[in-house]
Amino acid sequence: MKRSFLFLLLLAFLAGCATTGDGDPRDPFEPLNRRIYRFNEVVDENIAKPVATAYRDYLHEEIRGRVRNFFANIGDLWIGANDFLQGKFYDGFEDWMRFAFNSTIGVFGLHDVASDMGIEKRNEDFGQTLGRWGTPPGPYLVLPILSSSTVRDGAGLALDYYVDPVGEFRPIRVRNSSIVLRAVNTRADLLDASRILEQAALDKYVFQRDAYLQRRRSLVYDGSPPREREPPEEQKEEQKEEKKEEPKEKPGKDAVNRAPRSSVDNVFLAHSNNYEAVKAAGYANTR
Repeated sequence: MKRSFLFLLLLAFLAGCATTGDGDPRDPFEPLNRRIYRFNEVVDENIAKPVATAYRDYLHEEIRGRVRNFFANIGDLWIGANDFLQGKFYDGFEDWMRFAFNSTIGVFGLHDVASDMGIEKRNEDFGQTLGRWGTPPGPYLVLPILSSSTVRDGAGLALDYYVDPVGEFRPIRVRNSSIVLRAVNTRADLLDASRILEQAALDKYVFQRDAYLQRRRSLVYDGSPPREREPPEEQKEEQKEEKKEEPKEKPGKDAVNRAPRSSVDNVFLAHSNNYEAVKAAGYANTR
């Protein structure tokens, strides 16, 4: 855990030292990020995806659902703590009530009785807490294996892992098996979402980056982010001039890829080996 914490902090520091080039200003580390992205895809295609596919095909959904509930129940402890840190005391109380009911009546969280009782499942982490405290996201990062992040979310993720109760399971073989089981179960849940990503005709890297950043902004503000600052008047005039100078093209066979898109159309499904993939996909499809 401590090694993971130091590793993520090092990545955040390096990204913070990056300089902005001609690309997206949110992604000054794009060349390195793309290389790590390709590495993650190779690992996913050759290891994570085949294992997750076999896991889903040979293990009944009822069993996979119990595994999902068990780890989600453990997560409610830290979710509640983050709600308290964000000043959402009633939400934090409900999160801990979920844990109490599911751990007892739900038999160690195997059954999600709290949802049946109308107690809502939430999504909070320390990266969101830092955002609520006013910490800017910083440059976009692609972390090895862990995929999409930012400097702020990377620092938050390090603390999330540090306090993860699963890391305290003993003996060590039980801890390691639990971590692998959770990862495989999560990847199996993302198999359908990853197919959507693979069929996309756009740059997958850009699609994932935009989806991740937009969703994380929404999560920090609980679905109601403030309007972003308008560009300065001089920049607006420059943009207008650029539009006037652009030659108009007649629609062709690939006009769909060239046509202007709304901000929603530009939201990209997150990468398949990241838990945010499903949430980004759902967010993009329900806007």
